Amino acid sequence: MSDVGAGILGFVGMSALAGVLVTAAVTPALAVTGMAANNSISMFENLPGYLQIGDLSQKSNIYATQSDGSRLLLASFFDDNREEVAWDQISQYAKDAAVAGEDPRFYEHGGVDIQGTIRGALKTVTGGDTQGGSSITQQYVKNVLINNNTKKATNQEEFEKAYDEATEVSIDRKLKEIRYAIALEKESPKDDILRGYLNIAAFGGRVYGIEAAAQYYFTKSAATLSLPEAASLIAIVNFPERLRLDQPEDEENGAATVVDGQPVPYAANKERRDYILDKMLEYKKITAEDHAAAIATPVAPVIAAPSTGCQSAGGSAFFCDYVTWVIKNNFDNPETPDVNEGVRMLQTGGLEIDTTLDLDMQNRAETAMAENVPMTDARFDVGSVAVSVEVGTGKVLSMVQNKRYSQDEEQLNSSAEYESINYSTDYAYGGSSGFQPGSTFKVFTLGEWLNEGHSLRETFNGNRRNFTSFPDSCNGTWRGNFDPKNDDSQGANNAVDATKYSVNTSFVAMGQQLDLCKIKNTAQAFGVRRADGLELGQRFAYDDNDEPLYNEDGSRKVDPVSVFGPSAILGTEEVSPLSMVSAFAGIANNGSTCTPIAITAITQSDGTPIPPPASTCTQSVPSNVAAGMSYAMAQTFSGTASASNTGSGVPHIGKTGTTDENKDTWMNGASTRVATAVWVGSVTGKADQRRLDRWESGSVATARHRMWKSIMTLADEKYGGDDFTQPDQSAFKQVLVDIPQVAGLSLDAAKQAIETAGFVFADGGQQDSNLPAGTVSGTDPSGQAGKGTTIRVFTSNGSMTGVPNVVGMNGDQAEGALKQAGFKVQRQTENTTDPTKVGVVISQNPAGGGFAKPGDQITISVGKLGGGGDAPGGD
Repeated sequence: MSDVGAGILGFVGMSALAGVLVTAAVTPALAVTGMAANNSISMFENLPGYLQIGDLSQKSNIYATQSDGSRLLLASFFDDNREEVAWDQISQYAKDAAVAGEDPRFYEHGGVDIQGTIRGALKTVTGGDTQGGSSITQQYVKNVLINNNTKKATNQEEFEKAYDEATEVSIDRKLKEIRYAIALEKESPKDDILRGYLNIAAFGGRVYGIEAAAQYYFTKSAATLSLPEAASLIAIVNFPERLRLDQPEDEENGAATVVDGQPVPYAANKERRDYILDKMLEYKKITAEDHAAAIATPVAPVIAAPSTGCQSAGGSAFFCDYVTWVIKNNFDNPETPDVNEGVRMLQTGGLEIDTTLDLDMQNRAETAMAENVPMTDARFDVGSVAVSVEVGTGKVLSMVQNKRYSQDEEQLNSSAEYESINYSTDYAYGGSSGFQPGSTFKVFTLGEWLNEGHSLRETFNGNRRNFTSFPDSCNGTWRGNFDPKNDDSQGANNAVDATKYSVNTSFVAMGQQLDLCKIKNTAQAFGVRRADGLELGQRFAYDDNDEPLYNEDGSRKVDPVSVFGPSAILGTEEVSPLSMVSAFAGIANNGSTCTPIAITAITQSDGTPIPPPASTCTQSVPSNVAAGMSYAMAQTFSGTASASNTGSGVPHIGKTGTTDENKDTWMNGASTRVATAVWVGSVTGKADQRRLDRWESGSVATARHRMWKSIMTLADEKYGGDDFTQPDQSAFKQVLVDIPQVAGLSLDAAKQAIETAGFVFADGGQQDSNLPAGTVSGTDPSGQAGKGTTIRVFTSNGSMTGVPNVVGMNGDQAEGALKQAGFKVQRQTENTTDPTKVGVVISQNPAGGGFAKPGDQITISVGKLGGGGDAPGGD
């Protein structure tokens, strides 16, 4: 006997046994006799009977709320394109087609169709596939088991293994399905089982469930399917890959079939569809007229291909990408450390995600970007973003980039117009390694200046010079040579003017009176970190070939000698625009910085909410310090930020920024309601924006202002804005300090002493003095003055000599002494009533002990008894 024959005969016995077991389970009243049957029933009853129906893998959707309160779908994500629907959301045609075509006795049997089961079992033993013969309940059980197994997979290899285990061709699997089906029928109504089956069934490719199939193949909901459409979809379930309706060139699906000289689209599907329609007529689910009309209807799908990923979000795609990273980074499960639960939730969880995106703000930002910055420029690797957040909540209102979003390698390689990296965010959230913020970073030195008790009007030396040391409590005093360039010929000598005109040397001078470590800490208190994930001042370590170095645990090694130096005051740390705009929102929020959020609500497929990541607000600086910062930053709109004035009447604070050689340009600012940051720069390489020709909308270097003004004009109209809190009077106090006593020093020594004390040195030239020629003779002013005051320092010409004190001498002696000292003498008399004063010098001018030039005239007054006039000359 052949192996096949033996297998058939062997399985006939097993099938008979299965029939007995099924009959016993379905019809308990049946009297089963014989030891073999009783033993078999006992074995069958020992199989697991409770089917744990896990959540189905469903697509997740990300939404924005429109002005009228309705939701706009931005993007969907799925492994399985499925949307589970209720019983009343499925066309009756689809329900009837499923029963008539797949399991006509569905509403009569107890979970297992005996005839079909034996027929399917014979196929299994003879080496055929496992299709056919199973009841709808059994098919549902099989799909549930596949779903439960594969959802545990963390990669493709595990998925394939889990799928193979769930679909293994074996008697054991078939019996287990039968056992589960019988148990399920005892617990669940028939309609619930049919609904579950229609929601879980495969419809070709990544399409699962009747709702997704209806939307994909016919661009309509499952509830509105016509009779021929419903039958065509149920036909696919019989052989999903062969009978799917999105591959018109598939020869197995009848691409080349011609009947009566006419091509028959999807002939194989139509054949199965018509079989189902015949069965529906046979079981009186449709009329003969309906049947005839449906049979005559060609298979005509209207494909609406679902998109999985943010590319469907258009100009909002980079914001959408940020939302996905928020999900990926905030839902770790310690029980599955090797699995990104966020990714799994997005791809299989059926989440409904509502976001913070303000579509009015987003559309305005997209327009401003399109009008002012091209996607590419042959002269440099142009990049630009504009991002806005709500002050006090951290809600990201808009996020745009001058690129088309894509994760497709072919597209990314085809044109620089496409980009996968979100320039707005940190590296850990799908962003870049950051961009230098330039002078926008100066606001943190301003904050620390006020934090340490300095005032807005306190003066200092803002002139350009070489700086050689800075206090640094983190790393010890910084020493070196730092000679910052500056656009202004004169340095501003107070914090308000330094901010208004963005004077580099002025901020470095402020930093020299502070602590570099505390300036860094102030920036970090506002939530600013390096976009690559390191703290400010840190850098990754590289070898001599510029290759990254790694620690033993696989993490990147940090350069141990990297520090936050004085150049960082001027904005040389690579940061993300989102971190900067959040910091500016914190300043506008009276010093309370709120971490950015992009999601307002997350709802699971069963309606259960998941708390989204919340914004955390932290007092970065005291409110009075924030008020002082806002006062100074408001002045920029009549200074470097004047081109960004909206003219709306809503008060703003702001700060411009330009990096070395004009590679990056920024405009960051806020009202009390909305903060916006705009960056334009070269993503790689160099670009001197001030030397480039204009773009269509205007100067390259001022595109930031045009965009910021446009975006914030709408923000002012929609959100409004209040006056900023005014700082108290102590913020404007002037601080006087002693002017060094430098008389007698060399001019260089005096200059060093004056500048070390924080004053501006000015050479006042020579003046008459008795001090040695070339030494310092004095200053103007002297005593006390505010730091930054210009001190004129004079040097002696050595021309003065001491005037002898001749008071008390007789006239002749006095005259002789003065002449001997080199002075001329004018002698006069002065009446006295004291006889002892007669003939004696009573006074002299200049007085003794003073200084005068040799040859100057000294007037002496000699006493004369009684009245009388003056008598010049001798007695």
